[in-house]
Amino acid sequence: MAFTLQIGEQAPAFSLPATDGNTYALSDFTEKWLVVFFTCNHCPYVIGSDENTRKIAEKFSEKGVRFVAINSNSPNTYAEDDFDHMVARMAENKFPWLYLHDATQDIAEAYGALRTPHFYVFNEARELVYVGRAIDTPRDHTQSTTHELEDALDELLAGKPVSQPVTNPIGCNVKWDGKERHWMPPEACDLV
Repeated sequence: MAFTLQIGEQAPAFSLPATDGNTYALSDFTEKWLVVFFTCNHCPYVIGSDENTRKIAEKFSEKGVRFVAINSNSPNTYAEDDFDHMVARMAENKFPWLYLHDATQDIAEAYGALRTPHFYVFNEARELVYVGRAIDTPRDHTQSTTHELEDALDELLAGKPVSQPVTNPIGCNVKWDGKERHWMPPEACDLV
C-alpha cells in the first residue's frame, strides 16, 4: 500500500489550530479548489520557494482556489518548527494562506506527507487531483524551469485533466517524532 494519498482519494478530515488563534476543519473550506501543503519554519527548500508559493496563491485566490499550509514537523527534531516560531513567521512574512499546526503528526500521516514543501490539490468533491512539488528548484525558486503546481491549477481551471498529476516532492523530509532527522517511510521511496 502506498504511503502517500493517491489520485482520486478523498482528503482526510482535520481540525487543527492556526497561527491566527482559530481552529480550522477541512469542512471550513468551501472554495472549489483546495491546495493543502505541508511546510515548516526552517527548511531551506521551503524558505527558498515561499515567494513562488505566494505568487501562485495570489494568482489563483480570486479564481476559487484556497491555499492552506500545515506544519507537522516535530519540534523535538527542530525546535524552530514549534508553534511559537510558526506565529512569528506568519507575522513577519504575512503569507496569503492559513498556517495550521499538526502537533500529533496524525494529519501528515493521513495525507502521506513526505517532504517540505509537499502539495496536494483537491477538487470540489475533495478528491485528490494533483500531488507533488510546485517547482523543480524549491531551494532557489528563481532557477526553476518547471512549474508543475501552477500548470496543474491552470489546467484544472480551464476544465482540463491534469497532464502530470503526480510528481516527486523536492525538499527536506518531514521530521517525524522519535525518528532520526532523515528518516523516510520505506514504502514512500520513489513515488514516480
